[in-house]
Amino acid sequence: FYNMLRIFKPRSPMSLGAWALSAFGALAIAAVGADLLGRKREAKLLGGANAVVGGYLGSYTGVLLASTAVPVWSRSRLFLGPIFVSTAAATGAAATRLALVATGLPVGHPTRNALGIVETAAMSAELMLSVINERRLGPLASGLEAGRPGKLFKAAKWAVRAGLALRLARGRGGPGVHHLASLLYLAAGLMFRYAWVGAGRLSARDDRAVAEMHRAETDGS
Repeated sequence: FYNMLRIFKPRSPMSLGAWALSAFGALAIAAVGADLLGRKREAKLLGGANAVVGGYLGSYTGVLLASTAVPVWSRSRLFLGPIFVSTAAATGAAATRLALVATGLPVGHPTRNALGIVETAAMSAELMLSVINERRLGPLASGLEAGRPGKLFKAAKWAVRAGLALRLARGRGGPGVHHLASLLYLAAGLMFRYAWVGAGRLSARDDRAVAEMHRAETDGS
């Protein structure tokens, strides 16, 4: 990791990821320190700057996977970054919301409401992007439909749908319904990540898909 920080290559996902992780950690520590010292304004500014860095950091895994020669990852180049950002934002908001609820943050608090909106919007975006990308992949989407990755991907999509339904029904079911929706979003985010990693492994073993991808790259060049 130290050696990655000796150089800076804007076109290298690995290089940018190492620098983004370092900046994220430094800004987070500074923001917490400022908050503990009672410097609320500085803490907010540092937190805002860290949110920008976190936007890239959230997409980093997807960008890195898309830079490989694995067919299903490579062909999802335009979608993997936004998909991973959406998942990161949704699960982060859900986990933060549940943690604040556990510490006694009251119902109707602006922070609880804001986090609820963020988690739902982000997970909806993730579901939409995943469905669109799955359709455009065509035969390459088989990695997301077969075996354990396929089961996880399908379960994740249904967990998101169930979470969205519960979120809409929270007015009748009370806060407990929303808590369950947040737990479903967390589970869906975890399953989506495992599904994408597993789909890549299946895709890499598909000789026909690998050959077709290389043929397309050769024709394009």
